[in-house]
Amino acid sequence: MDFLIEIPFVAGVLAFAMCVALGYWQFRRHGIGIWAFTYVREVRKRRPVRRDEEVHLLLCIADHYEPIGANASRAEADACVSRWLRDYPARLGGFRDSDGRPPRHTFFYPLEEYDPALLEQLAELCHAGYGEVEVQLHHDHDTAETLRTRLLDYKVLLSSRHGLLSRARTTGEVTYGFVHGNWALDNSRPDGRWCGVNNELDILRETGCFADFTMPSAPSPTQTRKINSLYYAVDEPARPKSHNWGVDVGREPAPAKALLLIQGPLVLGRRNLPDKFGMWLENGCLQSSQPPHVERLHEWLRARVQIPSRPDWFFVKLHTHGGEARNFDTLLGEPMVRFHRDLADYAQQRPNFHYHYVTAREMYNLVRAAESGWKGTVDAARDFELLASLPAPTEGAA
Repeated sequence: MDFLIEIPFVAGVLAFAMCVALGYWQFRRHGIGIWAFTYVREVRKRRPVRRDEEVHLLLCIADHYEPIGANASRAEADACVSRWLRDYPARLGGFRDSDGRPPRHTFFYPLEEYDPALLEQLAELCHAGYGEVEVQLHHDHDTAETLRTRLLDYKVLLSSRHGLLSRARTTGEVTYGFVHGNWALDNSRPDGRWCGVNNELDILRETGCFADFTMPSAPSPTQTRKINSLYYAVDEPARPKSHNWGVDVGREPAPAKALLLIQGPLVLGRRNLPDKFGMWLENGCLQSSQPPHVERLHEWLRARVQIPSRPDWFFVKLHTHGGEARNFDTLLGEPMVRFHRDLADYAQQRPNFHYHYVTAREMYNLVRAAESGWKGTVDAARDFELLASLPAPTEGAA
């Protein structure tokens, strides 16, 4: 009898041990230890949005767009860009946000993959009002001198030859947004690979970068301790990963010689998608295994990436790799069509919910507007500091 009584007890202990082991494995796998303390400390910040709460969703999709990446052939790269040029307007061009604008897409095109013919096609899509092009870079064992030269040359090339990038309203300087290839911003990988420049933040700022859009990078070890934030980071050239922490926008004055970082959501949430159930890491990624879905919207809003002066503005920066063939059917197919359709339905059912498709440049402008105490509309602040080199999208864009 005693033996029979012990069986459930032993089974329970084994089940508990397995749960602990699984939890620890997930903890290590997702690199949660890097940001766990911050996540726990900010638990009060993360709260579901009330139905009666005024919400302006500022939705930006930052695409690490690499049509020549992964050793793609020339034919494959051409097919990739041609499909975006054809399918994006055809499948998504009929949707409109609360300002009457179509979905916007920001293509962070790699410096090292520069191809004039492919950039001309992307410029055509952008000139039609569907997005903008910014800068991405993959590099390894680089130096500050070569990095500075390459960034300056690339921004001049994109601006002068293709009519891309933006200009400062007051000075006319050509500016750009940035994402770092392999997530290794400011030499942040523990092994020192895929960068090599400890003062990368300074070089970005000095060459005209208006903001970095790399984070979050979890589950990569390059992930910062600071999460779910809009903040200024000051470079410390003597050591890497200077953006590990910084000053929140709107909570105190921006430090001198600081770079703005615009992060996407990073939360531990409960997956409520129709085909799966369980705990998951919401890192704002859109891909075949993480399709866009209106149910994910609740997690993006719960991250509350905001500025104190505009509590009704929710900055949601998502990321994807739209140049990879495995993601085409997700980003240009029914999952994305359904997401935009469901988003429109969601807004129609909630009078206090408004949504705005924005580019990376526009999101920067909205950050700066909110920081300055802007009381006007979202639409009126899209060009607050930086002007696009492209025609603005119109109600009749198709």
